[in-house]
Amino acid sequence: MKKPVFVNEGIYHIYNRGVEKRTIFTDNADRFRFVHDLFEFNDVLPASNVRYHFTKLLEVEPPIIRKPRKLLVEVLAFCLMPNHYHIIARQRKQNGIVNFMQKIGTGYTMYFNQKYDRVGSLFQGRFKAVALDNESQLTYLPFYIHLNPLDLVLPTWKERGIKDYQKAMRFLENYRWSSFLDYIGKKNF
Repeated sequence: MKKPVFVNEGIYHIYNRGVEKRTIFTDNADRFRFVHDLFEFNDVLPASNVRYHFTKLLEVEPPIIRKPRKLLVEVLAFCLMPNHYHIIARQRKQNGIVNFMQKIGTGYTMYFNQKYDRVGSLFQGRFKAVALDNESQLTYLPFYIHLNPLDLVLPTWKERGIKDYQKAMRFLENYRWSSFLDYIGKKNF
């Protein structure tokens, strides 16, 4: 699939999955880390590992000093599934999508490989992206992304429909690993 030309203020559906369709989020710590990375790596400045090195050398926690952030992208929606993720993002800076996704891909892979004592690629190639060119795509896509977790509890819902809407909504309202809760006004992270 050919990547779109990323333009400032353009909105894109970005997604990727684990190499060989492997699980990339095995527990809540992994999911928290990726959500944290969505924040931490969304800056023109490089993510700093000073806390780790400072703590290791002096065995004390340094104070957190943050410079004003210059966001690469605006994350409009996201969803984490066991073996893949979806992000809807608006590019804010030139090359923002590419730089953001390089930071996410490298940073999360390094974390995952160290935690699980593995080496090599975690994701199935480079991230995929589709430009959202019209209003109907922008209207439909957040629904698609936020309903994705239903696959975990109702694997045939797309083919057979949803018989128990209350059960489906209860599940979605308790699934922390997407921006759905933000959309319905529930504080999540």
